[in-house]
Amino acid sequence: METNSREALQEDYDAFDISDELGFILEEPLNHLPDHYQVWLDLANNLTHLIKSRKLRDLVHKMPVLSPNLLSNHRELRLAHLALGFISMGYVWQEGQQSPAQILPKALALPYWLVSDRLGLPAILTYADSVLCNWKLRDPTGDMEIGNLDLIFSFPGGESCRGFFIVSLLVEMAASSGITGALEVMHAMKICDLSSLQRGLVKVTQSLKKMKETFKLMHNHVDPTAFHGTLRIFVSGWRDNPMLPRGLLYEGVSNEPILLSGGSAAQSSALQCYDALLCIQHDDETGAFLTRMREYMPPAHRRLIETLSVCPSLRDFILSHPSSDLCQAFNSCISALVDLRNYHLKTVAKYVILPGSQAMGCPLRGVGTALNTTGTGGSSFMVFLKSTRNATQKALIQERPSASRETEI
Repeated sequence: METNSREALQEDYDAFDISDELGFILEEPLNHLPDHYQVWLDLANNLTHLIKSRKLRDLVHKMPVLSPNLLSNHRELRLAHLALGFISMGYVWQEGQQSPAQILPKALALPYWLVSDRLGLPAILTYADSVLCNWKLRDPTGDMEIGNLDLIFSFPGGESCRGFFIVSLLVEMAASSGITGALEVMHAMKICDLSSLQRGLVKVTQSLKKMKETFKLMHNHVDPTAFHGTLRIFVSGWRDNPMLPRGLLYEGVSNEPILLSGGSAAQSSALQCYDALLCIQHDDETGAFLTRMREYMPPAHRRLIETLSVCPSLRDFILSHPSSDLCQAFNSCISALVDLRNYHLKTVAKYVILPGSQAMGCPLRGVGTALNTTGTGGSSFMVFLKSTRNATQKALIQERPSASRETEI
């Protein structure tokens, strides 16, 4: 039975492109491409300097239009998508909110669109790019801990930029055991294995608690002024964005501007997996936004959320079994997810609301003030975050007097 369970998990890991240790994080991402694409890497590797010196747009205008046909495997495509995404964000926002680019030049837009099509991702920098495949080890023999991790590509913002993406990466790494737990719960329900189901729920709870503890590292490594005033605009998209209300024209791709959302924690496959597993029912507006954010996830990760979403209801399953231990295990998961979302709310207040209200100065010509109430993904973020938190709370199973409740069931 144990061997069959391990085999089933491995099949899931392969089908949904995840690992037991890293979850949705891309294992061993590349930091080099075939020589034909060196111009992309040269720009992406020097992006911070080129943005600060206002030279990036001029160099992009001189770029040749390269076909992505020489990219031969998934890791090369992910690195190309990452590089073109960073260059595109830098190009659009080089002059800050006062003068965003309205057109993405063909030398960027066309290969970016073609690479995106092969990956099943949109042609914009996503959470799956900037967090899940934008990392490398300083010491290849060392561990994945914050002192030994670095970014492949970066934006202006110095150590705060590095800290923001690396802490987000470590939060995703903390989610990995919970994703395994979710898979175990899914299989345990199929064969009505209550003990395995409970163990899987315990893994999910422990993972959520670890995610919150890891998230706390943000306060040690990211300065609110640098995040709000410098970094935040470079992960902002062109959908529901007052700075680019019509979207962005992709030259050589479309004759009309295209609307795409920027990178957002709402694009984290891990959080949406937990929602699907725990039967969190979001209201229409929040639910629609979260569903749209799945389009910004790698297709295999999206399939896992969809698979969990169509499974028989875990909540109903537990309600149909008069086990206080199962009920408690389920509620522990819900409480841990509520705690994580409450902590996220407080962190957003520190990094967005407070700096915005204080009108903190920023070096890049007023960067970021137009996004004081709008998230980088395009949502009204405080309304959205409170809505997801409240919906999570509602999923709690009310404790039942064991004798009378069990008789009723």
